[in-house]
Amino acid sequence: MAVFKLHVPILDDIKAKGLKPALIAKADDVVNRITVGLGVNDIRSVLRGDPPPRPNIRTKPHADGFWFHMRPTYYHNLVASLYPTFRLGWLSVYLFVVELITGVFLMIFYTPSPLVAYENMLSILGNVPFGRLMRDIHKVGAELMVIAVCLHMLRTFLTGSYKKPRQFTWFTGVVLLLTTLVLSFSGYLLPWDQLSLWAVTIGASMVEAIPPQQVGDVVNLIVRGGPLFNAGGLLRWYLLHVLALPATLIVAFGVHYYKVIIHGHSLPPRAEAIGEDTAKRVPTDKRTYFLPDVLTHELYLVALWTFIVVLAAIFFYHAPLETHADPQLTPLHITSPWYFLWLQGMLKLGDKVFWGLVAPGILFSVLFVVGWIEVGPSRRYGDRRVGWSVACVTVVFLAITSFMGTPNYLVTSSPDQEVVAELLPQTEAGPLRKSDWGELTLGEYNAKNWAEAPTPALQRLLRMYNEELERVSKKRLQGAEGFMVIEDWQADLKKVTFRVNWTNSDGSPGTFTQTAFLHRLSNYQQDR
Repeated sequence: MAVFKLHVPILDDIKAKGLKPALIAKADDVVNRITVGLGVNDIRSVLRGDPPPRPNIRTKPHADGFWFHMRPTYYHNLVASLYPTFRLGWLSVYLFVVELITGVFLMIFYTPSPLVAYENMLSILGNVPFGRLMRDIHKVGAELMVIAVCLHMLRTFLTGSYKKPRQFTWFTGVVLLLTTLVLSFSGYLLPWDQLSLWAVTIGASMVEAIPPQQVGDVVNLIVRGGPLFNAGGLLRWYLLHVLALPATLIVAFGVHYYKVIIHGHSLPPRAEAIGEDTAKRVPTDKRTYFLPDVLTHELYLVALWTFIVVLAAIFFYHAPLETHADPQLTPLHITSPWYFLWLQGMLKLGDKVFWGLVAPGILFSVLFVVGWIEVGPSRRYGDRRVGWSVACVTVVFLAITSFMGTPNYLVTSSPDQEVVAELLPQTEAGPLRKSDWGELTLGEYNAKNWAEAPTPALQRLLRMYNEELERVSKKRLQGAEGFMVIEDWQADLKKVTFRVNWTNSDGSPGTFTQTAFLHRLSNYQQDR
């Protein structure tokens, strides 16, 4: 009769070597497998900061490991410090990882449907443990990622690091820039509040300029999901935000990092002779190895930036959530996100096709091929006055057009509506809704007599009301006078009416009225 015997290798080792030596050897083998080449003693040597042995065993993880091979084995001492990269490329990747982690958390509690999306956001903010913190980190991380990628591109251009042999590395960087902008923009619609709906509506309306008109109309319908943004449009932007664009970013990141390893980090412009590229030929005495120096430094940066992002999300920055999206109600002065204000500003210059499609297309096309166009051998700042001048002019142009994209430039609206919108905006809670419900004493009040109001909340509201009236009366409304009427409408429900009176240029009277209903137990009010 055959007898089945279970063979356990560790038991054989214990019999041959003893318990302690066998366990130490097994632990060393496990560590070696995890680190792809480094044993326990090697790890201890790395942590102590000992110089690498010869041959350098610390290079083995980069050759055999999956993740380590995405980073160079060693750096030149001149690029291992903060200058000239300022760690902006690393910061972009770090923030993308933060977005992935917080995004997956938010996906668990979100449904891409206009019927429940806004309620999901309220639930995340009020019922989900750490929901508000995760949303705030996700939002501030997205804003910082756009800034980091833009600054990284600008730094790369100013140091001439896009030149031969790094033209394709620069090309993939422009892909990353475009994808980052669209990724951040695509997340705007998901909360399904007034601000997000109309900000994306403004951005999506630009595709109408695609010639011929029939094509532009079809693309516009595809983007919106119908004549107005509806369930189909929200689902498409959601899938774009959580699947297509992150996948594109991951692939582009991989190619970008691969090309950086192939060509090395470009040295500071004055560290090399003109026309030479010595980034891959680093003498032994000028090397800073990834293990342990660069890795340790980056772990410190992870801790520092995590602290900064969490601190900002807790104390300084909170992602806004406005009133429920209403496609039938267009708020005053809605703009696209700040990083697309330059595009909205250019649309005010003239033809929608040229300034909305042709001009941005030319700008990004030049960015894509600048590495093959600008073929001067020198990367030194003094030899690249034309390049630096173009960069400065471009930054100034984008700053000016971004200002033009705000409501402060060539945007006219009814001044009486602007006055009331300061107290009762259509895209956020506003001063009236945030006021103490109990201090809104019943009665009729003249804004000029704000100091006589019976409660601090009323004094604050009427003072703001009066200041806005004085501002517009000097320019557009003659003799503007504002009244605020508070009535007891139903149980725990107050009706607040704003009325603005003025005199037209022909002597006829003008009046504007807007009403809001405020409930004692709810921060969400309906206006009419």
